[in-house]
Amino acid sequence: MIVLVINSGSSSLKYQLRDTGSGERLAEGIVERIGDRAHGGPADHQEALEQVAKNIDSALEGKTIDAVGHRVVHGGERFSEPVLINNEIIRAIERLNPLAPLHNPANVQGIRAIAEKWPDMPQVAVFDTAFHRSLPEHAWRYAVPGDLYKKFGIRRYGFHGTSFEYVTQRAAALLGMQAAQFTGIIAHLGNGASVTAVQNGRSIDTSMGFTPLEGLVMGTRSGDIDPSILLFLLREGYSEHQLDQLLNRESGLRGLTGHNDMRSVEEADDPAGETALEIASYRLAKYIGGYHVAVGGAQALVFTAGIGENSWRFRERVVKRLGALGVFIDDAENRKKSDSPREISSEDSAFPVLVVPTDEEAAIAEATAAVVGL
Repeated sequence: MIVLVINSGSSSLKYQLRDTGSGERLAEGIVERIGDRAHGGPADHQEALEQVAKNIDSALEGKTIDAVGHRVVHGGERFSEPVLINNEIIRAIERLNPLAPLHNPANVQGIRAIAEKWPDMPQVAVFDTAFHRSLPEHAWRYAVPGDLYKKFGIRRYGFHGTSFEYVTQRAAALLGMQAAQFTGIIAHLGNGASVTAVQNGRSIDTSMGFTPLEGLVMGTRSGDIDPSILLFLLREGYSEHQLDQLLNRESGLRGLTGHNDMRSVEEADDPAGETALEIASYRLAKYIGGYHVAVGGAQALVFTAGIGENSWRFRERVVKRLGALGVFIDDAENRKKSDSPREISSEDSAFPVLVVPTDEEAAIAEATAAVVGL
């Protein structure tokens, strides 16, 4: 029950070696600068994988890898659960490249590299979008002509699904219920950030949309913006590439403060940082209020991922905006550092506020083991 988890990017390859029986993390790391031989990087993903194999050899202690699980960002409408990879599945993932041009091609490169090195190795694709395939049409449909959906697949897909599913299960366990009984709001807050409304264990709405750009203020992404601004900037001479750079890499916290890292923004303690934090917390609080309505009354609010787990200051900012919902935190509990799931709300809070660490690699390893029957 040894699973190698691969998260393959265009120029990097993150990996973890997991024992799904014990839950132990045997090894982990990242190979960077793929394709950048001038700076000492591997020539391609195949060479990067050779480096990974060397790095994990001692951790295996004579054991063998039973399967490989891949994080695949976009599963489109076809994939609602993890699948065993074959040539047809690879082609299906490649057909989704236009919907995730920065991610899916790199994911396929990682899959092909494994197949080249270990031809008989079972491989499983675990999709970021899969958890959100339960969205009702009124949540995933955009108010644009139907032909755009039929021809181009323009609709809300949502992302961070592997994390949301994992945290749903852990939050439910913390509250003493089955995942299928959990109804609440989960905020996955990292450099990329999104929030999801979960009803009876299923995603019914989420802030990211056709791409990961929609929704919350993020490290370098703008989140929600008036689409007419793009038309205005096009008329002002901006190119498609410039707009992509602007909205995905130069906006969000970076655009407001010059920093994309929440810790740097909080530590700067300057007017620009204060404004950015007010904007980001206000945007999230609005989504939480809306999703409280969407789920018919949340049983819990859950914070997860890097910022959600570690920034007590940002959690405090957000929850202070939720007084109208009767939600309050306990200052001492909120400031405690812990790697365990925990409740940080006060006794008079209308429903619990939780901090639940995510572990997408563990979720991918568990899903992989389930698919291949280990």
